[in-house]
Amino acid sequence: MKTPALLPLVLRKQVVAFGSALALAGATGCSSGVAPSKTASGAGTGALVGAGAGAIAGNNSSMGSGTGIAAGAALGAITGGIIGMVQDAKDRREQDRLAQERAYQQELAKKRAEEAKAKASLEEELAIAEGFRISDLELNDAKKKLENTNERLKRLQEEKSAALAKKKALDEAHEKTLSAEAEIARLEEELARLKGDDAPRKTAAPAAANGTKSSQ
Repeated sequence: MKTPALLPLVLRKQVVAFGSALALAGATGCSSGVAPSKTASGAGTGALVGAGAGAIAGNNSSMGSGTGIAAGAALGAITGGIIGMVQDAKDRREQDRLAQERAYQQELAKKRAEEAKAKASLEEELAIAEGFRISDLELNDAKKKLENTNERLKRLQEEKSAALAKKKALDEAHEKTLSAEAEIARLEEELARLKGDDAPRKTAAPAAANGTKSSQ
């Protein structure tokens, strides 16, 4: 049976060993490129938090800071490890669900691709079978009908374009006519005003001439 004096030292050694194991596991996970599990992370974090709380509790009690650190670290590691294990289990369930969903989607896509391929193959077989039943006369008639249809379509499109061109030309002619008429009205008004200013001098001479002729 260990004596009370040796208990803190033993607990501290256990905590140090436990912390070293957690540190080694974390270092191994980081060096290998794999993130440490939630269990190890939770245990390590719990040990650190528990050690701090244990130190405070030990200083405020008779058991001493060393015993408080050891006890708090051990309890924190256990609690954090349990929480981490629960989180690990949740993560594994979520990963399994996602894996099942991906597998289902892949299987569904594969099935749809196979169905599309089978449908295309069936349609090709039906087209080939129908092609054997088509005569050269029927094919030539179809080609001739297509040619006549294209010619008719071309004539209608040209007729439409010609009608639109006529409408555009008419609108342009009307617009230019209105513009020209407006300019004519402006010039007539301007010239009439200018002629009105010179009217008294220009009308005097013809009046005198008329008077001379009448006197003779």
